[in-house]
Amino acid sequence: MRTGVISGRKRSVRTADARAVLDITVLMGGPSSERKVSLVSGAAVADGLASRGHKVTRADIRPDDVSALDRPGIDVVFIALHGDFGESGAVQELCEVRGLRYSGSPPRASATAMDKSAAKHAFRSVGVATPDWVVADTPGDRRIGALGLPVVVKPIDGGSSLDVVIAKNPTARDEAVGRLLDKYGRVMAERFVVGREFTVGILGDRTLPTLEIIPAREFYDYTAKYTDGAGTRYVFDHGLDEEVTAAMEAAAMMAHRALNCRDMSRVDFIVPPRGLPQVLEVNTIPGFTSHSLLPMAAARAGIDFAGLVEEIVGMAMRRPGRADRPRNGVT
Repeated sequence: MRTGVISGRKRSVRTADARAVLDITVLMGGPSSERKVSLVSGAAVADGLASRGHKVTRADIRPDDVSALDRPGIDVVFIALHGDFGESGAVQELCEVRGLRYSGSPPRASATAMDKSAAKHAFRSVGVATPDWVVADTPGDRRIGALGLPVVVKPIDGGSSLDVVIAKNPTARDEAVGRLLDKYGRVMAERFVVGREFTVGILGDRTLPTLEIIPAREFYDYTAKYTDGAGTRYVFDHGLDEEVTAAMEAAAMMAHRALNCRDMSRVDFIVPPRGLPQVLEVNTIPGFTSHSLLPMAAARAGIDFAGLVEEIVGMAMRRPGRADRPRNGVT
């Protein structure tokens, strides 16, 4: 359901030039557990694009109401839907069927990135280091015990660190596994790696400045990400050796490309005291809130928020859309 329209003063035109005034639908909200975050991200994206003079329609879209995608005159769809439906490839497929240009990765890449186990298989296939893991659908899986303690227990396709547990003893581990199995049907257990948390943003075909995350909490969980910003430190002057930083940036791009992502992503790492940086996951639709990391990294590179979202729109506009397609065999 569309919640509002912000109009630019110039007529919308269909062109690959992102500096023209475009008719843009921003998808936000959605049905997932990350709905609240998505609403904030989407509002920020819409405001940024409107500040550049574009005509912006804000759409709170759900699987049972995708009418926002059928509005005539759309030049491009900016997908700011976090979690299931938005990052799973479902809404991307809906855009593909309609011949709509849209921001971000295509359906298959989105689905693979959201399935943390499938993504880790892709990382390993190109030589990117990632912590060992096990996927289980029944309690008491002995393979989980082989990962040792502490162990990270998480949903296989969740986001925003919701329901992620670092279990330090067998009781906590078994309780976390049982609870997540009841809620999700499958669970992923991942070997805990001691180290520092970093993230590398990717914009187009380049990496953005590497950012260290130092949460005041045990790890960078949902609270640290969205409600405790004052307690979390974000450090660009992190003091890592240039070789380690270069290795992390290279691994980030390799992981991004292994999944066939496009336009943007954010690649999360643990960097141990010794050994290779370990990729944890690739986020194909990173946050666009005041605490979000991709906009921070872009700002460090000299790209303000409005410029960032307009650049992402520009990448989408360079792909064919329905207005470019022949009708009834006539070009």
